[in-house]
Amino acid sequence: MNFQPLGKRVLIKRVEEATTTMSGIIIPDNAKEKPSRGEVVAVSKEVTEVENGNEVLFGKYSGNEVAFEGTKYIVLEVEDIFGIIG
Repeated sequence: MNFQPLGKRVLIKRVEEATTTMSGIIIPDNAKEKPSRGEVVAVSKEVTEVENGNEVLFGKYSGNEVAFEGTKYIVLEVEDIFGIIG
């Protein structure tokens, strides 16, 4: 994929959450909440706070979903990222 965000934006791929609870109960897809963590896939030239490969936390309803080659991503303003995990 070749995508370069513009402005102070980043492209994020959501990190999928577990499909079962610790006690073994399977969570159906329609009951799952969208995770608010993901991996940075691309950053604009203006962004210095994060880099490709960082795992980040972001607002649940932040950004805009886009799809490239069958994969869903989120384009976020860098201000919508709460922090880097790790």
